[in-house]
Amino acid sequence: MVVKLQRPILVGGLGLSFSLWMLQSWHHSIMQVGEFSLLSALAVGGGLWLFQQNRPKNSLEQLDAIFVDRAAVESAITKTEAVINQLAQEAENHTALEILREQVAQLLLELDRQKIKVAVTGGKSVGKSTLIQVLKQNLETQNLVSLEETAPLFREAGDNSDAAILAEVAKSDFVLFLTNSDLTDSEFQTLQQLKAANQPTILVLNKQDQYLVDESASILLSLKQRMQGNVVATATSPIAIKVRKHEADGSVQEWMEQPAPDIQQLTQQLDEVLAQQGQRLVWVTTMRKASLLKVEAKNWLNGTRRDRATPIIEQYQWIAAAAAFANPVPALDILATAAINAQMVMDLGNIYQQKFSLEQAQIVAGTMGSLMLKLGLVELSTKAISTILKSNAVTFVAGGVVQGVSAAYLTRVGGLSLVEYFQQQEIVIDSGTNLNLENLRQTLQKVFGQNQQMGFLQGFVKQGMKRLLPEVQQVEVVGVQKAVG
Repeated sequence: MVVKLQRPILVGGLGLSFSLWMLQSWHHSIMQVGEFSLLSALAVGGGLWLFQQNRPKNSLEQLDAIFVDRAAVESAITKTEAVINQLAQEAENHTALEILREQVAQLLLELDRQKIKVAVTGGKSVGKSTLIQVLKQNLETQNLVSLEETAPLFREAGDNSDAAILAEVAKSDFVLFLTNSDLTDSEFQTLQQLKAANQPTILVLNKQDQYLVDESASILLSLKQRMQGNVVATATSPIAIKVRKHEADGSVQEWMEQPAPDIQQLTQQLDEVLAQQGQRLVWVTTMRKASLLKVEAKNWLNGTRRDRATPIIEQYQWIAAAAAFANPVPALDILATAAINAQMVMDLGNIYQQKFSLEQAQIVAGTMGSLMLKLGLVELSTKAISTILKSNAVTFVAGGVVQGVSAAYLTRVGGLSLVEYFQQQEIVIDSGTNLNLENLRQTLQKVFGQNQQMGFLQGFVKQGMKRLLPEVQQVEVVGVQKAVG
């Protein structure tokens, strides 16, 4: 007689015996306790039934939620080409152009790719290599798939290599994300990123044989609840079990036996997806690559435009400073009434393909000035600049210095905010003054926050003093500072 001793089987046997005992207990207690025990029994039985029914959703359901066809992908590639062509038009000799054009040409070839790329990823020691070996031996569609293991994720706190690994994962058509326990926060966040990127993914609970049956079931249920399906449990390299053979002469022989890998549910899902949705997987990936390439090209284009916009902003900020210094006005009226800012709006709009007439530019400048007032940015900046200038009496008493530096600072914030706002728009859009006020408000707050650090303000005030005060007065200022020091 051969007996295999394996912990899960023992637990399963005990569980069955316990269930039979409970059934008998309920039978005897129903007459005594009544309806409550019967309902409890039904509730427990119903809960067990629901647990059995709570199997991972088929991975095809995730794909069905992503609408994409060949025409949509070709349209996305065309839009990406348009951004690259715009970059070529504005920066003919840009160093990135050759690579960008090669990549967009490759996207067109990708549309007819036959081999499906599956990335196998996860943390350290979760069984990625072993899973790939087992899948290569068991997948019916192995001739259609390329299994690629990534470097381990989550190796060190603050390690930025995870971003590079996920960038490689984004180039695959399907992802097997392995874990050997309940999800850590890092694992959960990474899975959410994959979901947000429309990356079809199966979460694989590997090494489930290392847990007791009830522990494994509990972890699996938790994963299903958090991920809402697409979770499969496997044991790619099950723990060896002890086999005991009782001979006729009463002797006993024992040896260790290696069970076969438990990956049937995973291979079934993968085979189904690859066979039925292979072409669609390729289209989804190509669409994702086109979007990423478009973002990359747009970043290069925005960088080129920003290089042209920065000198313009600096020019107008000092023009505004000189005007406010020569003719001091109440600080709260600086941006709302200055025609200088309207001209800056026109010049910046030309760089970002936003064609404004003078009247339209005045409306935009007025809108920005009004938003700055409502957000309290004018008052905050003026107080901060006044505080810095009060540190020496000569500059503070000089008429219009506070107004001049404040005008320059607010013009700078307004210009940088426009640049940030324009960069968020599509590359080719119609001209006009239809601003998204909520987006513009958020952008103003963001840019103001980036430019209100004390170190920056002190340097900016110093630049303003050099431009606004005569050389003689600058010498006096230095003398006062030395005397105070």
